[in-house]
Amino acid sequence: MSRMDFNLKPLFSLLLALTFLAVLPASGHGAALTPLELAQKLQARYEETKTMTADFKQSTSVPMTSRKRLGAGKLVISKPGRIRWDYQTPERQVLISNGKKVSMYVASSAQMVVQPVAQYINSDVTYAFFVGTGNIVRDFKVLPPERQEEAGLKAIKLVPKTAHPQVDYLHVWIDENFMIRRLEIVDNFGSITNISLANIKRNEPVSPEVFTFTPPLGTEIIEQ
Repeated sequence: MSRMDFNLKPLFSLLLALTFLAVLPASGHGAALTPLELAQKLQARYEETKTMTADFKQSTSVPMTSRKRLGAGKLVISKPGRIRWDYQTPERQVLISNGKKVSMYVASSAQMVVQPVAQYINSDVTYAFFVGTGNIVRDFKVLPPERQEEAGLKAIKLVPKTAHPQVDYLHVWIDENFMIRRLEIVDNFGSITNISLANIKRNEPVSPEVFTFTPPLGTEIIEQ
């Protein structure tokens, strides 16, 4: 599984991510950019971003089944190293990192798993990018997309340069400001996780308290 029950572990980590929306004027209009040029502009835009909040929707489909896992909630990022995914539906889940440890709380099981960031990064290909320690051009092969581009968005395909235990490749849809609007993460078993971002706000103050989480009384804490 990925990010919590959804095993989004790409992640950014994208990652996750994702995801930081910049409001700077887009350059390159009127000229078709290569996939590598798009990736370079995307990387540059994220390097300018220190904080970000966004609403997200996530779906995961598994081969040989018609079942989809759906989730939605809010994402908060503050560089360096701090990220929080709050799943509000279909059930309460929280994935939070303070830059040193990652905590994963699942309400339905009344458990919270805590592990060092270095250990979590191995399972989440998008995490490093979202928190500012990764680099798309350095860490991925940048290729033309195998998916349709969407209205107003350009797509690129990213393949980890170092074989990843869970992620085969990603597709990224980028808006005219060179920011991520959608991620598609394909794992080594063919499962596909889609993450869409909306209501993105960039470089607004984020309290450090956002990246602390105290689970309800009775929660089992599992240290790894």
